[in-house]
Amino acid sequence: MSDSPILSIKDLHAKVADEDIDILHGVNLEIGRGELHAIMGPNGSGKSTLAKILAGHPGYETTSGEVLYEGEDLLELEVDERAQKGVFLAFQYPVEVPGVSIANFLRTALQARLGEGEEVDLFDFQDELLAKMEILDMDPSFAERSVNDGFSGGEKKRNEILQMAVLKPKLALMDETDSGLDIDALQVVAKGVKRLQEEDPDMSVLIITHYQRVLQYIEPDHVHVMIGGQLVRSGGAEVAADLEAQGYEQFKTPATG
Repeated sequence: MSDSPILSIKDLHAKVADEDIDILHGVNLEIGRGELHAIMGPNGSGKSTLAKILAGHPGYETTSGEVLYEGEDLLELEVDERAQKGVFLAFQYPVEVPGVSIANFLRTALQARLGEGEEVDLFDFQDELLAKMEILDMDPSFAERSVNDGFSGGEKKRNEILQMAVLKPKLALMDETDSGLDIDALQVVAKGVKRLQEEDPDMSVLIITHYQRVLQYIEPDHVHVMIGGQLVRSGGAEVAADLEAQGYEQFKTPATG
């Protein structure tokens, strides 16, 4: 395993496209291979902006700073290139794709990651998909449903965990994936992430969340607090526990509150 971080963010400033006000004000963060990081912060603190910048969302742009992914300038890569190189974003509000089954969606996504002249073997794919669904305690019939069409919040999150299992990202970005979930659905997400990291100890995960509760089920290696577009505190799981007890007000100043 390489000692170099899989992701290195240095003095990152970013804004909504076509607007002049920065949302991120100098973010610095390093994520090692196989590490699980959590960024916590109140609404409007810049958490989701960071996830969208990393994923290449066209509605956001970097104004200064550097983001290296496996030593390569991530910001110069197109969205599909980031995905092909192993960056995965689990959305807060997953998109519905009526008429396209989960199985076909995943097979197409896998095919897009292969080079020219390579083909996804249908039988190998089916075997792999069923194996991942078994690991995640999912009924095989789930794969035949249209992507997120009529899904409950928990089913949408379960689908995203399945996508992670099949696509095997090197870096998984989970943007408020616990938003609106009940305890059962939260446990599904947590169990899924744990199982995937057990299968691939080199997979790195960045969980972005408003609440501490998901971290009761997934113990992160590092927890960071974002206020006003900056990371104002970093540490271990005790940071999340402190936030649960004291809230975000302890970090706010007249400039950030």
